Amino acid sequence: MNASPAVSQPTKHHSILVIGYGNQLRCDDAIGPRIADEVAIWRLPQVKSLTVQQLTPELAAELANSETVIFIDACRMDPDQAVRVTQIAPRGMETAGSTVPSMGHTCDPRSLLALTHSVYGHHPQAWWVEVKAIEFAVGEHLSTTAEEGIAEALDAIQALIQSQLDSVTSSIKPHA
Repeated sequence: MNASPAVSQPTKHHSILVIGYGNQLRCDDAIGPRIADEVAIWRLPQVKSLTVQQLTPELAAELANSETVIFIDACRMDPDQAVRVTQIAPRGMETAGSTVPSMGHTCDPRSLLALTHSVYGHHPQAWWVEVKAIEFAVGEHLSTTAEEGIAEALDAIQALIQSQLDSVTSSIKPHA
C-alpha cells in the first residue's frame, strides 16, 4: 500500500472555544485564566472554556474542533485603553505539504491558527481579547486596573459570544 499517513479531520464538538492564558502566580498575568474560568461558570451551550498557562501546539486539535475561538490574555496597553478586541487571522500560513516554522514550546494566537490550518486544513474564526495589565510580580492578587479590565472584557466577550451564536442560528433557520 502506498498511502501516506493522514491526519483525521475532527468533527465539530463545540461552536465557540474560549482560551484564557497566563501565569496565575504572576499577579495581573492571571487575567486570561480568570476570565476563562468565569466564562465556564456561565455554562453556555456550544461554548467550551479552557484555562492554560501558555499557548502550545497541542491546542491545535481543540481549535480544529471549533467554529470560533476567543483568546484572552493580559497585556501592557496605552493608559487610555482597558480592553482591546481584535479579529485575527493566521500568521505564517504555509502552503500544503510544507511545514510551519518552529514555534518552540509557546506561540501566539496567530501562529497557533496557522498550525491548525496546516495540520487540519482549516482554522476557526478567531478573536483576541487583550486586557490591560500593569503588575507582573510574583503574587496572586490583581491590580485595580486588571479588575476593571476583567469586568469590561467579560461584557465584550459575552456580546461576542452572543453575536457568534446568533449568526450560527440565523444561518440554519429557513428563510421565509
